[in-house]
Amino acid sequence: MTAATHSPLFPRVPETADAVLDGLDPEQREVATALHGPVCVLAGAGTGKTRAITHRIAYGVRAGVLPPASVLAVTFTNRAAGEMRGRLRQLGAGGVQARTFHSAALRQLQFFWPKAIGGPLPRLVERKVQLVAEAAARCRVRLDRNELRDVTSEIEWAKVTQTVPADYPAAVARSRRDAPRDPAEIGQLYAMYEQLKGERSVIDFEDVLLLTVGILQDRLDIAEQIRRQYQHFVVDEYQDVSPLQQRLLELWLGERDSLCVVGDASQTIYSFTGATPDHLLDFRTRHPHATVVKLVRDYRSTPQVVHLANGLLDQAAGRAADHRLELVSQRERGPEPVYTEYGDEPAEAEGTARRVRDLIAAGVPAGEIAVLYRINAQSEVYEQALADAGVPYQLRGAERFFERQEVREAGAALRGAARFGANDSLLDGAEDLPAQVRAVLSGHGWSSRPPAGSGAVRDRWESLAALARLADDFAAAHPGATLSDLVAELDERAAAQHAPTVQGVTLASLHAAKGLEWDAVFLVGLTDGMLPITYAKTDEQVEEERRLLYVGVTRARVHLALSWSLSRSPGGRAHRVPSRFLKGLRPGSGGRAAGAGASGGSVERGGSGRAGEGARRRPRGPVRCRVCGTTLTEAGAMKLLRCEDCPSDMDEGLYERLRDWRAGRARLLGQPAYCVFTDKTLMAIAERVPASGGELVVIAGVGARKLDRFGADVLAICAGEDPDGEGAATAEDV
Repeated sequence: MTAATHSPLFPRVPETADAVLDGLDPEQREVATALHGPVCVLAGAGTGKTRAITHRIAYGVRAGVLPPASVLAVTFTNRAAGEMRGRLRQLGAGGVQARTFHSAALRQLQFFWPKAIGGPLPRLVERKVQLVAEAAARCRVRLDRNELRDVTSEIEWAKVTQTVPADYPAAVARSRRDAPRDPAEIGQLYAMYEQLKGERSVIDFEDVLLLTVGILQDRLDIAEQIRRQYQHFVVDEYQDVSPLQQRLLELWLGERDSLCVVGDASQTIYSFTGATPDHLLDFRTRHPHATVVKLVRDYRSTPQVVHLANGLLDQAAGRAADHRLELVSQRERGPEPVYTEYGDEPAEAEGTARRVRDLIAAGVPAGEIAVLYRINAQSEVYEQALADAGVPYQLRGAERFFERQEVREAGAALRGAARFGANDSLLDGAEDLPAQVRAVLSGHGWSSRPPAGSGAVRDRWESLAALARLADDFAAAHPGATLSDLVAELDERAAAQHAPTVQGVTLASLHAAKGLEWDAVFLVGLTDGMLPITYAKTDEQVEEERRLLYVGVTRARVHLALSWSLSRSPGGRAHRVPSRFLKGLRPGSGGRAAGAGASGGSVERGGSGRAGEGARRRPRGPVRCRVCGTTLTEAGAMKLLRCEDCPSDMDEGLYERLRDWRAGRARLLGQPAYCVFTDKTLMAIAERVPASGGELVVIAGVGARKLDRFGADVLAICAGEDPDGEGAATAEDV
């Protein structure tokens, strides 16, 4: 076997069934060989659960025990289902169905609807919020955009918990759920929403499961037909199953018990959507003879990260905590977690961006770094800070890789070049596969150097660059491969939703980070009121917030940083306190972490980023718009000291002179223009026209470092003079 065949993207298909088991640890092997009867796998974070269950399916298929067409593996996201299909294909078990609950149910509903109901299946409504708005109008209830979203979420919760409109108020009371409006009113809106759907002959996402359940309950012949097709089931992330999904699973199974479930109660973070770990925790009660395997060998994280994760759960309470798994790291020791306290949110974002840039400079790829926060509204200040620091980033939640327009276009171009390459002048002189791919991609916006700045142009380049890197890996793993071979591989990957990684620091909410991992993770905004979130009132809700932090911690392989800020805005009252979940874990917080000794790590005091000679303190209290007096909360508005839609008194001529100066300085430095100053910072300077270093340094996005490097030039331009420091800065200064 040559070195090239060891590529992680293109591993060799195992030659025999027994070879499928190679490399599994004893517990994973036990999962893989437990092919009969009910099986429950309790798998901690980073313990290789997907590896265990995919090898179980592949081993069963390759050994002739599990016919591939008889296996249905279900999970909760298209990404996870795509990853599972990709792994099964690499293990020689490509005929197995791996789908989400909704995808599997929709296929069955589309096939059996004409037989069970008659006529075509009603259209699936794309945005139920529009129907909710119409329902509110008919009920003469006024809802703003946020209220519409909340009521829509309540309707979704009611449906996955199988609650009808008339029973909604009682169900809310039983569950101690905080309804966004009067429960009776939401029940009325829910009923009208269902009435509107009936009038329009449409169904929603939750109806797909409800209708499938209804047909399987009412039509035994159809249920038996599905059971003849699918005889073996695997359910991933079983702690996130809702009552409705559990009911569908039971109907798929019938009286059989060929079921393997995998989950971790300590990673239950979606109860607000109706998910409950009870089905996982009660599995042995329902199946007394089940095989139960615990996976606790953590292959993802260093002992330092695992120690902190275990310490978090040791302080937990409730039923899920009673079934927590004590992880044991299998990796070499790494750096201790770093705890940092900042004066305000912009300072925390700027400090985080500096640390990210330092890690990249030390050799950690940008794509292996993540900044995770509790709510999406926190992202803007980190987007700005990373842009100021010249660090590429991507927001988690964008459309899937192979669905992006530029990727589809590039795929079509590669397919055409593969068919007519001999007559394609683009390929003249391109001798090997990577060169041919780059030649084709160059006609679609790819170049050897990334474009300056962020936004759609950079996103497009990153997608094409990911295709170019994939071509490199494919050529290394398959010497002599042609462009046609690569196109076939891309088509299979598109079908499996197995996307290559786009390089850039990931910005994501803790919920969106579930199932992902990075070399370095920054957990930011860790204050009481944010984590746990202020609306977590009950003990159960607070414990779910603790589990959310646990999920965040266990995303890190090596580097882990935790931070918080004492106030929201510069000069604000320092009334915040670090998250209660860190008590006894961070140094100096009292108590001690569980396990062998106190938690490691260090607490640092993050600077405000606005100190230095000539700096002055901002006024204490809330930051208000200097035009209308409204309290400002968004980072961009706080930078301008006015609401985004309030009139600007910017000196347009000064702004253009600053832009020209910035372009020249960026060229000298070999850096994107935004690395000098962002457009927002230049606008703020042009609006406030600072006359001294003290007036300049307090403008958000300037700070002491940029004041030292660029302050003289900027102040000269503001005074109507020509800057004289054209060659003073270097690339390291930015």
